[in-house]
Amino acid sequence: MTVDVSKLPSGLTVVTDTMPHLETAALGVWTGVGGRDEKPDEHGISHLLEHMAFKGTAKRTSREIAEEIEAVGGDLNAGTSTETTAYYARVLRADVPLALDVLSDILANPTFVPDELEREKSVIVQEIGASQDTPDDVVFEYLNELCYPEQPIGRSLLGTAKTLKAFNREKLQGYLHTHYRGPEMVIAAAGAVDHARVVEEVSHRFASFDSTPAPKPQPAMFGAGGSKVVHRDLEQAHLTLALEGVPQRDPSLFSLQVFTNILGGGMSSRLFQEVREKRGLCYAIYTFHAPYTDTGFFGLYTGTDPADAPEMMEVIVDVINDAVDTLTEAEISRAKAQMKAGLLMAMESCSSRAEQLARHILSHGRPLTVEELVGKIEAVTIDSTRDAARALLSRGRPAVVALGSGRGLDTAVGFAEGLTQSRAKSSYH
Repeated sequence: MTVDVSKLPSGLTVVTDTMPHLETAALGVWTGVGGRDEKPDEHGISHLLEHMAFKGTAKRTSREIAEEIEAVGGDLNAGTSTETTAYYARVLRADVPLALDVLSDILANPTFVPDELEREKSVIVQEIGASQDTPDDVVFEYLNELCYPEQPIGRSLLGTAKTLKAFNREKLQGYLHTHYRGPEMVIAAAGAVDHARVVEEVSHRFASFDSTPAPKPQPAMFGAGGSKVVHRDLEQAHLTLALEGVPQRDPSLFSLQVFTNILGGGMSSRLFQEVREKRGLCYAIYTFHAPYTDTGFFGLYTGTDPADAPEMMEVIVDVINDAVDTLTEAEISRAKAQMKAGLLMAMESCSSRAEQLARHILSHGRPLTVEELVGKIEAVTIDSTRDAARALLSRGRPAVVALGSGRGLDTAVGFAEGLTQSRAKSSYH
């Protein structure tokens, strides 16, 4: 694999990873704009804009966009996240220019036809309704709001029926022009690609994008923690817990990820073994860490019988607190092996590789090599993991949300206060 990077006069970055043994290519446009860039009256516009990109341009109708890519056996998709929006395609080697033409067209020449816009707004209202019928979506929505109160980063990406109703063609065009700027855009391609040819195509097709940097989003501030119980008539109690994590470029990131995996990263994790295998309290339990540009989010989720919710939360708190001081070399090695395997397996997919390259450019300003990433994982020790865990528990109170029915939920969130860092903090200092 050969990674090449070129910066165009517009500030747009082109990064490719040539994989000669492949006959297909994955490529896309990643922009450094997402839900956290939205003003209050723009809530949900990033996601709507992503939907509208496929609804027609000055050159193609929505049907023609789909048919052109599928006529050559390719596929086209997009996705919106808190900090990025991506538009990507998978095609055969010979059709890379076509894919770049379509991707540039949907971003440079969208028409935002009013009838199409109204239809797509209705589609997203249905999407909002579907998410409200999914308890594990709802509970994380409440948790995000509790962690980042009164901030764009704490709001749902979908928006609301009220905010969507206010969006029109001019609003979408203004948001696109303000945030889709060359310095915030990365064209990434991996697989059967030639870097020079991709740069040539991109230079021509994306020439209209402004070279002025887009405005920066407001800094994120993790909240003061606390708890929220949402009563709904459900079969299960859905429990979530969050702590302030670390940003993407924090030196302790990989050590914290190791600790996260040891707690709830797989079937051998401490929480899975204790609450599912030994006690039979749940079907699913997991932990994760989501790093952003300037903050981080450590989260835990599980679902259990409402009557078992207090015991579940008490066990969770005990397991997390105990893990800080009782980590073993075997657990560290196992978590590192899982991380390395996940990294290297992803490298075998041109789609995963293109996405990773784009995210590295947006977060680090350059692609990180596989050797560099493996080295960061290998550098994690039991001491660095313990320090990262103690720091996690020392940053503030946990944020806890319980969704379901029964009196046990209030008791459960009360137990979460036990995840205060008295023992961990004294050890850390």
